[in-house]
Amino acid sequence: MSLLHSGGCHCGRLRYCFDAPLVDIAHCHCSVCRRSSGGILTTWITVPLASFQWLSGTPTEYASSATCTRSFCPTCGAHLTLFTRLSPQTLDVTVATLDHPEQAPADRHIWVQSGLPWLQVDPQLPEEQQELIP
Repeated sequence: MSLLHSGGCHCGRLRYCFDAPLVDIAHCHCSVCRRSSGGILTTWITVPLASFQWLSGTPTEYASSATCTRSFCPTCGAHLTLFTRLSPQTLDVTVATLDHPEQAPADRHIWVQSGLPWLQVDPQLPEEQQELIP
């Protein structure tokens, strides 16, 4: 199975790829992800930063906290990545923007303490009240 995966934004202006396995995938329930994406949660895959590259376009970056920078398409607004200085060797990529998101099921929930009480997604997965960063 290939470790090369690609994706992009809705309008096609931004394209990316990374060469890493589809592991370390989490449904994030934090309020920052909800407000920045407009969704009720965001599912992220964490990949080695060195394995990721933009193939086309230049994203707009937004410092969503003192330690995190998110990238978006300046045309369609799609939320694509999250970089945190707390884990500087990795990059989080939104699973929904992968060309084949069906190949990347989540393996856990993070920031559950911030989640919406009425939302039930993949209840069989382990939950972390906050994100555990190595």
